[in-house]
Amino acid sequence: MPGSVADTVPAVDLDREQHYRIGAYGMLAQLLRKSPDQLMLEKVSGFATVEPTRDELALAMSMLGLSASDSRPHAVELEFHDLFIGMGRGELVPYGSWYLTGFLMEKPLGRLRDDLAMLGFQRQDGVTEPEDHVAALCEVMAMMIGEGIGFHQQSHFFESHMAGWLEHFFADLSEAKAAVFYRAVGRFGASFAAMEKRYLSMPV
Repeated sequence: MPGSVADTVPAVDLDREQHYRIGAYGMLAQLLRKSPDQLMLEKVSGFATVEPTRDELALAMSMLGLSASDSRPHAVELEFHDLFIGMGRGELVPYGSWYLTGFLMEKPLGRLRDDLAMLGFQRQDGVTEPEDHVAALCEVMAMMIGEGIGFHQQSHFFESHMAGWLEHFFADLSEAKAAVFYRAVGRFGASFAAMEKRYLSMPV
């Protein structure tokens, strides 16, 4: 699977809304792939300037920015380890198969691999984790949008491989015992996933 796509330049002309979706998916992919460094925390802290209106997503963005501005890389690295790595296993297991079946490497992963192959996405050399990692799925969505892959294909991919568990994962992250900075990531992710579910279910 590809690496971070947060700064990928879209291959097609996209409107502001689509650029926002790419940025949101890319940021989530980076934060869930590895612990953020100081530069990434500073980038995320820019969301603190978002006006915290009654809109749930805007409030979550603002809170994420404030949390990033108060966080330090080493503390977040320890938090990331406890959440996703741990001694044998972290507090959370960020894989679709786990959330959908209670086990890793199950049928949902096989179906995902089939759809990724149809879309032309291939696992990169050296990548060992399963493709249903939450960061990998966010990367795929960002790339689909950036490459101008059609709305119906985006909707099918999200509904088939993300809609059934993504909000649940982010809700768990927002309440995880080991989470401090990542509680704000979870709240933003849950709000964004809910918005995407509504957006991708609209008739066109």
